[in-house]
Amino acid sequence: MAGAAGPGAGPGAAGGDGDDSLYPIAVLIDELRNEDVQLRLNSIKKLSTIALALGVERTRTELLPFLTDTIYDEDEVLLALAEQLGNFTGLVGGPDFAHCLLDSVRLLAVEACVSIAQLLSQDDLEALVMPTLRQAAEDKSWRVRYMVADKFSELQKAVGPKITLNDLIPAFQSLLKDCEAEVRAAAAHKVKELCENLPTEGRETIIMNQILPYIKELVSDTNQHVKSALASVIMGLSTILGKENTIEHLLPLFLAQLKDECPEVRLNIISNLDCVNEVIGIRQLSQSLLPAIVELAEDAKWRVRLAIIEYMPLLAGQLGVEFFDEKLNSLCMAWLVDHVYAIREAATNNLMKLVQKFGTEWAQNTIVPKVLVMANDPNYLHRMTTLFCINALSEACGQEITTKQMLPIVLKMAGDQVANVRFNVAKSLQKIGPILDTNALQGEVKPVLQKLGQDEDMDVKYFAQEAISVLALA
Repeated sequence: MAGAAGPGAGPGAAGGDGDDSLYPIAVLIDELRNEDVQLRLNSIKKLSTIALALGVERTRTELLPFLTDTIYDEDEVLLALAEQLGNFTGLVGGPDFAHCLLDSVRLLAVEACVSIAQLLSQDDLEALVMPTLRQAAEDKSWRVRYMVADKFSELQKAVGPKITLNDLIPAFQSLLKDCEAEVRAAAAHKVKELCENLPTEGRETIIMNQILPYIKELVSDTNQHVKSALASVIMGLSTILGKENTIEHLLPLFLAQLKDECPEVRLNIISNLDCVNEVIGIRQLSQSLLPAIVELAEDAKWRVRLAIIEYMPLLAGQLGVEFFDEKLNSLCMAWLVDHVYAIREAATNNLMKLVQKFGTEWAQNTIVPKVLVMANDPNYLHRMTTLFCINALSEACGQEITTKQMLPIVLKMAGDQVANVRFNVAKSLQKIGPILDTNALQGEVKPVLQKLGQDEDMDVKYFAQEAISVLALA
């Protein structure tokens, strides 16, 4: 079946510029993506027409990449495409540019190997398919090697366990050490699938001896996309290798990735903590990875602290409420009084997400009392953080908690000596007003806003009057 490209993708997209002469090309390109095999075959037979219309440069830079990136197809379509490309030398600019065609044909050869391998016996595979695959895995074009890496799981299933052990694993090792980062990243993405698809008998030995040494090198790769690709799958190896191997060999790698400078690498590790937790248990996890998370949460660089805050709801969901309260709750509260505003702001949003995850009863017992204590803090910035937290938590906590626990504190803070706190009281009352019932609005909120509306500070007066207007309390 033809691969689907995005809207306007491919050389036919030029037709969108209003050039009517390119409309027939757009139609042919659409046919190349069609579900109907016959339509795709018909369109492939007209490729020379498209190439002539585009000119040699656009054929090289747009049409050929489009064909090799888009068409993952039935054998007869691939064969027809290969036949057409065989006559394309003149259409790409002559013999000097023929290498562009060779790349495309070799890319298609990798695709064809996947299809053909499923139909052949082991002996025929060895004789007919493997020579092509061995060449492709070492091809001078990185695109061809990338295609081998990208199709590795399909190739592994198609050729079976014997050829996988003899041929594909050495090829996979080469791809993991490839000089091109795109190839290494594509291979890294396939690490877990390769290991899962190995025969159960002897699998652990093969992984430990033939795959893990290469994985260890990738953990410190110079390219962040490679490290990120590996981090997205490496945690899954713990379920394959078991508890002892995970603790001894994988945990040190996870720790290194948790401290990686690239946020995506850290996120991919934290996102998959649950599968490691299943294998080694929460106690072991808390003794190994959690100290690293806490260390990052208190890092001197505020951007590192910020990154950990953003992962906290995800982490909380994976570790559960009891563990969170015991190990991480105090961190979340400490961030509320961080000296960097961006951290305090992120910490406030974090609390809201945690309440959404753990529920209002947890908020009422665990979070709200600690937030409200800050209303008496000598530092006015911390008192303002109380108001910001109330703004964020009120909707998640609902009317009862907001009215009984939060509103009295906000109203009391209306008498604060610092004008910045007072005008934030007005803003908070405007924010939580829609959650309150009419009695609370008329009996408690309105008198306080009216008093603030007469404040000596212009900003306090402005925000109080705005709140009165928005809440229709005039």
